[in-house]
Amino acid sequence: MVKIEAVLQPSKLDAVKDALLEAGIEGMTILEARGHGRQKGHTEFYRGREYTVDLLPKVKIELVVTEELKEKAVQAIIGAARTGRIGDGKIFISKIEDAIRIRNDERGETAL
Repeated sequence: MVKIEAVLQPSKLDAVKDALLEAGIEGMTILEARGHGRQKGHTEFYRGREYTVDLLPKVKIELVVTEELKEKAVQAIIGAARTGRIGDGKIFISKIEDAIRIRNDERGETAL
């Protein structure tokens, strides 16, 4: 099992969600986040004053999938989120040792 964490533009959330569902991935957790990467935010003017917005709104999607679905999930996220511009986001993949369904104590892949 692997955990896939994707940090993306909020405007791409619906497209990524739909792409994941089409790929057969049903369970996911979606969090609102703020941050920046290489773009370091941007400068705006408000009432004649300049200020820097250095923490941009982002969305973080977390999902745990079987090894077989890993590449399908990654390609679904990339296909739906990529614009080719700075700020498209990142995907992080890590190993999951175990999963436990609280309701009935199922373990491993059956708990997913």
